[in-house]
Amino acid sequence: MIDVRFSHEELERRREHITEFIRERVETAQTEGVVLGLSGGIDSTLTASLAVEALGAENVHGLVLPARASSDQNMSDAERVATELGISFDVIEIEPVIDTLLEAYPEAEGDHVAVGNARARVRAVLNYLVANHEDRLVLGTGNRSEAAVGYFTKYGDGAVDCHPIGNLYKAQVRQLATHVGVPDGLVEKTPTAELWDDQTDESEMGVDYDTLDSILVVHIDGSLSVTATARHLGTDEETVRQVREMYEASEHKRTAPPAPDPLED
Repeated sequence: MIDVRFSHEELERRREHITEFIRERVETAQTEGVVLGLSGGIDSTLTASLAVEALGAENVHGLVLPARASSDQNMSDAERVATELGISFDVIEIEPVIDTLLEAYPEAEGDHVAVGNARARVRAVLNYLVANHEDRLVLGTGNRSEAAVGYFTKYGDGAVDCHPIGNLYKAQVRQLATHVGVPDGLVEKTPTAELWDDQTDESEMGVDYDTLDSILVVHIDGSLSVTATARHLGTDEETVRQVREMYEASEHKRTAPPAPDPLED
């Protein structure tokens, strides 16, 4: 596999770059701070930590948004992160909203993908409800690896004002999190969006993050062919093609909704 980790000096540069980015976004928008969802996972924990460093704890508001599939451990971790960072936070159960949606459209009952994506979109609505009420920006917690293969919900966790860690591969997220003092237990936790029962990121994507990062570096973001990538990484061509297909199929998630080209006079 490819080692995408930073040197100590580069870690500090990234830390300063991201905190300055957060400050600039808030200043440019002339808002009072930021809101972000806290899942108890590494991405939201790192983002919250950097936001506090950039803005001060008083200008960061966390939302813990448990659903039926949320584990008690992850929700407890999310609250613990907010408490240790000294930020204000609210816990809002989203399942009553989902139940209302399914009452309105019962045909979706049992479709775990559709309902799971609805959970992500309800969370986005709540993020913006609080952000608008408090005159804040919504921070995203997505990383480069997940964005590249479309592992996020369009207008759900992808519906944010900015992605502070959006340029970091997953391995770099883990490394920077350790660097800024995120506890090892959170850094090493199995990643899951918890949109339905027993979901994990890697099982849903069909590839582990280390392999995904490596394929992205040398094939998607790099110039090696499928065959050369598989040979270079010691993996099979089918996995490389799978990542390529996810990348191509999810392009619509990374771009603005299209409109027809202007008609020529």
